Amino acid sequence: MPAHTNNQDSAISFGPFRLFPKSRLLEKEGAPLHVGGRALDILILLAERPGEVIDKRELVKRIWAEVNVDEGSLRFHVAALRKVLGDTGRSARYVLNVPGRGYCFVAPLAQTASPVAPAAEIIPPRSLPAQLAKMVGREEVIEKISNGLTLYRFMTLVGPGGIGKTAVAVTVGHRRSADFGGRVFFVDFGSLRDASHVPTTIAAALGLTVSAEDPTPAILTFLKSGPALLIFDSCEHVLDTLAPLVERIVREAPQLRVLGTSRESFRSEGERIFRLFPLDCPPEREGIDVTEVLAYPAAQLFVERIAQSSGPFQLSAEEAPLVASICRRLDGIALAIELAAGRVNAYGIAGTAALLDSRFSLQWRGRRTAVPRHQTLAAALDWSYDLLPAAESATLRRLSVFAGPFAPEAAATVASGDGLSTPETLEAIDSLVTKSLISPSGSRALRYRLLDTTRTYALGKLNELGETRQFARRHAEHFRDFFERAAASISTPLPEWLSAYGGELDNVRTALDWAFAPDGDAELGIALTATAVTLWVRLSLFAECRERCRTALAALGDDRGNDRIRMQLLSALGWSLMYGEGRAREARPILETTLELAERLDDKDFRLRALWGLSIDQFNNGQFGKARALADRFADVAANSPDKTDLMLGDRLMAVALHYLGDQNEARQRIDRVNASLHVLVEKPKIFPLDLRISTQYFRARILWLQGLADQARALAANNIEEGRANGHALTFCSVLGQAACPIAFWSGDFDAAERHGAELFEHTERHAIRLWGLWARAFNAAVIARRGDIANGLPLLREELNRAGDARFLPRFLPLLGELAACFLEADQVDRGLGVIEDVLTRCNDRQELWYLPELLRIKGELMQRSARDSDEAEARFREAMGIAAQQGARFWELRCATSLARSLSGTGRSAEALAVLQRVCGPFGEGAIFADIRSARDLIEQLRT
Repeated sequence: MPAHTNNQDSAISFGPFRLFPKSRLLEKEGAPLHVGGRALDILILLAERPGEVIDKRELVKRIWAEVNVDEGSLRFHVAALRKVLGDTGRSARYVLNVPGRGYCFVAPLAQTASPVAPAAEIIPPRSLPAQLAKMVGREEVIEKISNGLTLYRFMTLVGPGGIGKTAVAVTVGHRRSADFGGRVFFVDFGSLRDASHVPTTIAAALGLTVSAEDPTPAILTFLKSGPALLIFDSCEHVLDTLAPLVERIVREAPQLRVLGTSRESFRSEGERIFRLFPLDCPPEREGIDVTEVLAYPAAQLFVERIAQSSGPFQLSAEEAPLVASICRRLDGIALAIELAAGRVNAYGIAGTAALLDSRFSLQWRGRRTAVPRHQTLAAALDWSYDLLPAAESATLRRLSVFAGPFAPEAAATVASGDGLSTPETLEAIDSLVTKSLISPSGSRALRYRLLDTTRTYALGKLNELGETRQFARRHAEHFRDFFERAAASISTPLPEWLSAYGGELDNVRTALDWAFAPDGDAELGIALTATAVTLWVRLSLFAECRERCRTALAALGDDRGNDRIRMQLLSALGWSLMYGEGRAREARPILETTLELAERLDDKDFRLRALWGLSIDQFNNGQFGKARALADRFADVAANSPDKTDLMLGDRLMAVALHYLGDQNEARQRIDRVNASLHVLVEKPKIFPLDLRISTQYFRARILWLQGLADQARALAANNIEEGRANGHALTFCSVLGQAACPIAFWSGDFDAAERHGAELFEHTERHAIRLWGLWARAFNAAVIARRGDIANGLPLLREELNRAGDARFLPRFLPLLGELAACFLEADQVDRGLGVIEDVLTRCNDRQELWYLPELLRIKGELMQRSARDSDEAEARFREAMGIAAQQGARFWELRCATSLARSLSGTGRSAEALAVLQRVCGPFGEGAIFADIRSARDLIEQLRT
C-alpha cells in the first residue's frame, strides 16, 4: 500500500524507516520495503516495546502462536530482519541480541498520527445469500462462532479453499440476524480484482450512495448508528487494504461485529481467529462397517449429496470402505466431497474412487448456482494459485513432489535454487501456510503437508511447466542423503530414531517409484534403496524391503564395478527373506553370495552380517550342528574386531546354538556374559535387526526357566514385555512374546497369562503383517484352549493351525506345539495317533540335533505308551531316558516333569518308596517356583507317597 494512504495508521519512525504496524508496512525514505511476514511480526513487537529486552520464549510464543518451533526459526527471521534494515552491528544498530535473554529494539524513535471525513445518504441494505438447507458436521462450529460474536467483536474464519468457510459464515449470519435487527450485511470480495475498491464495495453492500472519493467516513457514520454484523467473504487477496480498514471501523463503531472468511488471517488488532478444520473422516481400518462410516461427518455429507443428485440412496457394506477411502483421499474438504458425490450417478462409488487418481477429478463440476471459483476444484485452486507471487507459486509447485508430511529443511533443500534462495523458500512456505495452501503437520517437530487435492493440482502445474523430472530428482537425492545420515545414527533409541526418520516412508516410496520409472534415474534409485534398508528393517517391513531390493538388483545388472552396493542389497534381501517370510531356501544362496563378496572386498561388517544370517538360516532349516559351526566362524571374525558389540553378538549367537542343541549350562554362561556387558552397549549393532538388549533377555528367560529358576525367569519375562512394548520395534516384540512370555506362561500352568500373551501376539502380527509369528500365535492359542480342558475344540483347532503353517512347522519355535499335539491326542484318548505324531517329531529332533525339547518329547511318548497298556515297561524306560538327558543338559525343569511321570508310574506298580526317592532327589533342589503347576504337582505327589 502506498505510504500516503496510511492516514488511518500511526507510524513509528526510526532512522530512515517508517513502520506502520496496523497496515503491516515498512518504508525506507518513503519507499515500501519487502519484509517477510514473520520478520515483520518480530519488528512490530520489538518496536512497540522499545528499550525492553523481550525474552526469546515470549517472542516465539507470540509470533508462532499456533505452531511449535525452536529458537533456530527465531534466529533465522531476526537475521532476515537485520538484513532488510542494514543492521550490520557497526554503524546502524536497531535490533540487539542480549545473550541468554532475548532481543531489544535499541534505535531512537518518533511517532506520528492522522484524521477522518464526511457522511452520506442511506438506502436499504442488501440481504444475506440464501442459507443452505442443511449443514452437515458443522453444528458445533456454527454454535461456537455464533456465541463467539457475543464475546468478540472481530472474528476470522480461516481455512483452505472449499472447506466450507462461506457456508458456515452465512449460516451464522442467518442465525444471529434477529440479534442485530436484521442489520447483517454480506460483502463478497471474491470477484474484486482491484483492492483500492474495497471501501466502495463495502459501501455498496451497506446500500450507501457515496459521492465522496473516500466512502470510509460514510461507512463509519452508518455503522455507528446501531448494532450490525458485517460478514466479509473471501478476503485473502485484499487483506493489505482491508485489514487496516477493519481495525478502524471496529474501533470506531462500538456496536459493530465483523466476521471474516479468508485463507489467511488479517493479523489485525483485536482479531479472534477461528481455524476451520476439514470434516472428520472414517479411519483406515479393515472391516469397517456402514454404521461406523456414517458416524463421520465427511461420509454423511458424501451420502447426503449423492441422495440430492441421484434420489434415495442406501450405503451398502461393500461400498462403506470405499466411501471412507474417498473421504480420506479428499482430506475432508467439503467442496471436494460434494463434487465427488456428484460423479457417483455416472461412475458409481468404485468408479469415482478410481477417478480420484487422475487430474480429471479437479474438473468435476458442482452446483450451477455456486460462484465460479466453487464450481470445480481446479477453479477453487486456480483462484488461490493465481493470487500467489511468483516465489510462492514456484515453491508450491516444487513441494508437490513430496508425499505426506515433510520437514522445513527437506522443503528448503528440494524447492530452493533456480532463482529462489533458501531464506526466500522458507519465507514462501511461511506465507503459504498462512494462506492455508500448506498445512502444519505434527505436534513435536514442525512439519508441513499439502492436502491431496492441492498436491494433485500443484503436481499438474509442475508437469505443465516441464519441471517434474528436475524436482523429483532433487527429492530422491535429498532422501538418499537423508537416510545415509539415518544409518549413521543407528545408535539412537528406536522410538527417537523412528520419530526422526520413520515419517519419511511415503517419501522414500514416491522417490523410488519415480527413480525406477522409464523417465527416472535407476542409478539414483539403487543408491536410495541401499540407504533406505535401515528404515524398512526398523519398521519391520521385510516384505517391502525384499521387493525393493529385488528391483534395485535387477536394475544393477551384472556390472562387477558395483560389487559393494550389490553386497549391501544382497545382504538386505537375504535378511528380509529370512526374517520376514522364513523362505530359507531362497535366503541361503543370497547370503552365501553376500559372504563371497564381503570376503573379496575384505569388508568385516558384511562378512559378519552374512555369517549371522547364514547361521540363523541353518537354525530355521533345522541344521543345528551347521548353525553352531557358523556361530564359531562368526566368533573367530568378531574376536579381531575393535567393536565390543561384535563380541557380544558372537556370544549371543553361540548361546542360542547351545540352547537349541540342548546344552543349557554352557548356553547360560554365554548369555550371562552378554548380559554382563550390556551396560557398555552404546549403539545398536549394525549387523543385527533386533534390539540386542531385549533379545538377550528373552533367551536368558528361556534358559533360566529350563534350569529350574522359575521365579527369575518369570520376572525377567514380565520386564521384557514392558521393554519390548516400549521399544516399538514390531519384529522384536513378536520375539519377546513368542520366544519367552507365551511359552513360559504356558509351561508354568498360568493359562490366563498364556491366553493374554497369545492374543496380544496375534493382534500384533495382524497389525504389522508379520506372517510367520502370526501362524505360530494361532497354533499356540489353540494349544491354550486345549490345555484349559476344552479338548473337543482345542485339539482339532491345533491340528488345523499346524496344517495351515505348512513348512513353517519345521521352524524351531513350532517344536513344542507339535509335542502338545501328541499330548492332546493323549488327553482325547487317541493314543495311536499321538504315538504317530511323537515318532515323527522324535525323528525330526534326532536328524536335526534339535535336542533342547527331547526330554519332554520322550516323556510324552512314555505317557502315551503307558496309556496304551501294551508297553508299560517301555514307558518307564522312556521316563528314565528322558530324566538322564535332561540332567545332562542342565534342564532341571524337564527333569522335574520326567521325574513326576516316572514317580506316578512306579507308584502305580506298587513301588512307592522308589517313586518317593526319585521325586525327592529331583524336587529337593528347587528353591523357586513354589506357585507353579509342575512344582505344586510334584510336591503334592511327594505328600501322597509319604502317607
